[in-house]
Amino acid sequence: MTSTATPPPSPAGAPPASPVGREDEPTTWLRRLRGFGYVPPAGASARADVRTRLVPPYARPSKQLWMTFGLAPEVWGAWQRIVSWAGPVLVALVAGVLRFVHLGSPKAVIFDETYYAKDAWATIKQGYEASWPKDIDKSILANPSGVALPTDPGYVVHPPVGKWVIGLGEWMFGFTPFGWRFMTAVLGTLSVLMLCRIGRRLFRSTFLGCLAGALLAVDGLHLVMSRTALLDLVLMFFVLAAFGALLIDRDRARARLADALPVDEEGRTRPDAKIAETLRLGWRPYRILAGVCLGLAAGTKWNGFVVLAFFGVLTVLWDAAARRTAGAGAPYASMLRRDALPAFVSTVPVAIVTYLASWSGWIFSPDNGKGGYLRDWAAKNDGGSSLGFLPEWLRSLWHYETEVYRFHVGLTSGHTYESNPWSWLVLGRPVSYFYESPEPGTDGCPATEAGKCAREVLALGTPLLWWAGCFALLYVLWRWFFRRDWRAGAIACALAAGLLPWFNYQERTIFYFYAVVFVPYLCLAVAMMIGALLGPAGSSERRRALGAIGAGVLFLLIAWNFIYFWPIYTGQTLPMDSWRGRMWLDTWV
Repeated sequence: MTSTATPPPSPAGAPPASPVGREDEPTTWLRRLRGFGYVPPAGASARADVRTRLVPPYARPSKQLWMTFGLAPEVWGAWQRIVSWAGPVLVALVAGVLRFVHLGSPKAVIFDETYYAKDAWATIKQGYEASWPKDIDKSILANPSGVALPTDPGYVVHPPVGKWVIGLGEWMFGFTPFGWRFMTAVLGTLSVLMLCRIGRRLFRSTFLGCLAGALLAVDGLHLVMSRTALLDLVLMFFVLAAFGALLIDRDRARARLADALPVDEEGRTRPDAKIAETLRLGWRPYRILAGVCLGLAAGTKWNGFVVLAFFGVLTVLWDAAARRTAGAGAPYASMLRRDALPAFVSTVPVAIVTYLASWSGWIFSPDNGKGGYLRDWAAKNDGGSSLGFLPEWLRSLWHYETEVYRFHVGLTSGHTYESNPWSWLVLGRPVSYFYESPEPGTDGCPATEAGKCAREVLALGTPLLWWAGCFALLYVLWRWFFRRDWRAGAIACALAAGLLPWFNYQERTIFYFYAVVFVPYLCLAVAMMIGALLGPAGSSERRRALGAIGAGVLFLLIAWNFIYFWPIYTGQTLPMDSWRGRMWLDTWV
């Protein structure tokens, strides 16, 4: 097992040192911060090899562990490469089993599936959403092949990417609960695999990466959203993919910078101010990939554009930190001259073009009133517009989007399960997607029961994971502010991108399940905290043993908590007393 809590002098967690020749004596305010746990930049001995700080190595288990398994030294490297993929794949396989078992149950249109399952079917069939009769759900469940696709276009308030994704499952498996939930289950499983690899790259530890993925695999909210045809899991997947792409881009850019620095006669890479300030980092395809992913995220829900802003700032700050580590005397000025414009061009325009392309089904539909909703607006109403030089489809789309924006900001009607974002981290008000009360002797309810049973699908995060995540978030913020740990800053930024914008809409009707977008980063925070529990490098065997016991107990409690709530995540029938025993807070009912 490895730890990332207090890395050795050169790894990624160490703050960038000042360029060679500057004074290392901390200023007064830095000396004061020491009282709160701040660790000042390391001395010259810690920055002897700049390459190690720019491209830190991955943690390796001790030789004693390899010898225990009887592995010869020459096969250690190959075995590490195998484990780096075998571990994440194994975790993802477990997550996949949990997400796909009885995926078609309950055989019902649950919660907002009543919108997105039907919109997805229309989108995959004709390229745009249709206006469905109000009481069509029962007919769909009884005989999906006998349900005719409506010809009138439907007014929808979310872009089409998520519906294209859901519709792909319906295209493969039919207009059934299994069909419309299939692709969210696939993306939920793949997101666990991605998080394992992202955590490994972030912490330089396969163990902690797999731990983060395992925590995501046993989170109740992520499980429920992976088994439901809603848009938010699709949004989470593309945001996580963009985060991973930017991490890869960061490593590649820093490696390119390290390759350009001079090497002394002892083979150590040394900082160089001129190279650090003037080097162009060249073609960065993973930034473009991140732009595509964020465009797809925005094409699922508009939150993706907010995440684009957060991630855009994050990636250019990473560039400035890399140049400072390489010896730049003015790293932020160098970043602005060399990196800011390429970063903008490779993400923002790419995301916008991707977003527009996602509307292609609507754009290419007829503009004579028989196509998508408001597709013919410009032709009918905008003949004398000052924007007449723009294509009609673009003017119609702009008008449609402004109408949607007015709907979103004006959505203040009350709902039984609405909640305030202040309550999300502590699970103040989860959302019930499905509830039935089977009679004794029916639908799995024991005939010996005196009263009705309960069958529910409750969108609720695994309580012990989320409550531990609250402490982990505090640890991450402390680690970022006082230890200048870039990994903690990256986790905090991604989590903030998913949570903070909702505080601007506290009067709007919003729901806890929106939080699934930042669940992966909550799991990364808990994994980082567990890394601290394991102890810093060089700890005694006793410290390591105690840390391992504490970390193991925490994970086992979280896993047990997930198993305990499994019946209300998957809609299993429970005796009423058993169901009430799982309602730990009054607000969960």
